[in-house]
Amino acid sequence: MLGTFAVGRRLGRHSVVDVAWGPGFVLVALIALLTAGGDPGRPWLLLVLTAVWGLRLAVHIGRRSRGAKEDPRYERLLSKAPGNPDLYALRVVYLLQGALIWLISAPIQVAAHAPAPLGGWAVAGVALWVVGFVFEAVGDAQLAAFRRDPANRGRIMDRGLWAWTRHPNYFGDACVWWGLFLVAVSGSPWTLLTLPAPLVMTYLLTRGSGQRLLDEHMRGRPGWAEYEARTSAFVPLPPRRS
Repeated sequence: MLGTFAVGRRLGRHSVVDVAWGPGFVLVALIALLTAGGDPGRPWLLLVLTAVWGLRLAVHIGRRSRGAKEDPRYERLLSKAPGNPDLYALRVVYLLQGALIWLISAPIQVAAHAPAPLGGWAVAGVALWVVGFVFEAVGDAQLAAFRRDPANRGRIMDRGLWAWTRHPNYFGDACVWWGLFLVAVSGSPWTLLTLPAPLVMTYLLTRGSGQRLLDEHMRGRPGWAEYEARTSAFVPLPPRRS
């Protein structure tokens, strides 16, 4: 995160931290593998799953933000900075996200020392991870294709997975981390102590900087009230009738 802060300050765009979010978890999973003291299969599996998720997310955000200006979320945050905006960003953006990466990746860290071989809970975790990854990747791809079509300018995306949930990418992200938790917890009951990790991630996606803020940002746009009324906020459900 300190390295990312240096890059963001040089570019004059602190939203670069969003690109580093996924690779930060990949780095933790790699270090967990290199220092593993338990069954070798689990840290390898967790590294592969984390790397596929984290690197896809980094590439997606990097492409989406290429050539863009500062993210409005960070502009609003830094406009309230008491004193130097860069030092304020270091504290409340970069170091905070570094702490969150450490906390949310706790199951991966602890599982590296779990002695039990992979079993049924790991299979369930991989299955849930696949569901989450599909929702996140397909949802992002559908939204990107929608935005590329000039005919959709000013319209609300309400097709594909977005007809079933207003945030398929956030729902998918939550499933990914609950899946990783199940893979981790299958190796040792001590991993249950890391339950706050997926709970914190789910809270961030629903009540923190995810669903809640984006819904507030979209309210007032033409068509949003109708879309919000008929579409589930998070968990995919059939669209409600008008």
